Amino acid sequence: MVEKLYSEFDSDIVIQSARGKTFNENQIDFSKLNKVKGVKQLSRAVEEVVVLKNDKKWVNSKMLGVEPSFLEMSKMKDHILEGFPTLNENNSDVAIIGATLLDDLGSYISKNGYQTLLFYVPKRTAKVNIGSNPFTTRRVGLSARMNYNREVNTEFIVIPIALAKEMLEYEKDITSIFIDVAEGYENDFVKEELKVFLGNEFIVKTNYEKNELIYKTSKTEKLIVLIILLFIFILAAFNLVASLTMLFIEKMENIKTMISLGANRKLIFRIFFFEGLMISLKGILIGLVLGYLICLVQIHGNVLQMPNSGGESFPIKILISDSILILILVTSLSLLASYLPVKYLIKRNFSDQNF
Repeated sequence: MVEKLYSEFDSDIVIQSARGKTFNENQIDFSKLNKVKGVKQLSRAVEEVVVLKNDKKWVNSKMLGVEPSFLEMSKMKDHILEGFPTLNENNSDVAIIGATLLDDLGSYISKNGYQTLLFYVPKRTAKVNIGSNPFTTRRVGLSARMNYNREVNTEFIVIPIALAKEMLEYEKDITSIFIDVAEGYENDFVKEELKVFLGNEFIVKTNYEKNELIYKTSKTEKLIVLIILLFIFILAAFNLVASLTMLFIEKMENIKTMISLGANRKLIFRIFFFEGLMISLKGILIGLVLGYLICLVQIHGNVLQMPNSGGESFPIKILISDSILILILVTSLSLLASYLPVKYLIKRNFSDQNF
């Protein structure tokens, strides 16, 4: 889920200047860039913090100017809640806005015509003087509302790159280039090819490097949950120890009778040891059945939904490897929880003379 949310809006690879915020697009031969191994398609991009206004509501936003190819690269049509994913309609520039950002502005996606927002874009060369306006203002219609992740939904509005460059007074300057990697190629491999092609003037990052903290967190989360579950298993093992102890005490007279009839230490140990394993096995089977039933109900029934997700359910993926890991952990703890207390109880209550 994390990869889906953060890798579809963020391109596979992003190219930025190593020296400043923007760079002249003429520094790169785009015809040769398209021929680099693994490059499927690309989009030039311009990003800037702007102010959006609707009636009396003002919101800061990240304006992202892109080429039409970006809509395909980001699988925009799969993330549209309302409207149609386009940046140009009837020869007019239109914008695609984050779902939460649209709500913060108190606006909506109109079915007839286009609801418009007022953009306040900082002038590149303007000097701040009393009475002067340091912003370029422009009204832009809204074509759709997108839903990716919290960051995109609350901050981003996507517009055509030509409009963004016009408002920012950029002639040939851009802030980045988004690269879509072709199937069959690894992002890291294409990254190295691009670094050789571009040289030291540019920084090349994969989407994993751009959101490094998020991906590292998602990878360690499963390990953390496993450790927590292991502690729960250990606590549950104490219940097994208590059950075996009470059973041993309750059957003390029966044990003495069996010893009188010729039972040895090994037989007594095996009786209570396998009793502990049977208790554990029953718990394991009931737990696995209930656990997987709950998972299947969520997968097919969409019972629990993520907040602010437009009705998307909490994701669940069933893996056989997880079942095997759980079985190994619980069985190992069950063996210890059955073996150690039974061994101790027999040694404590019956000496070698009793057998």
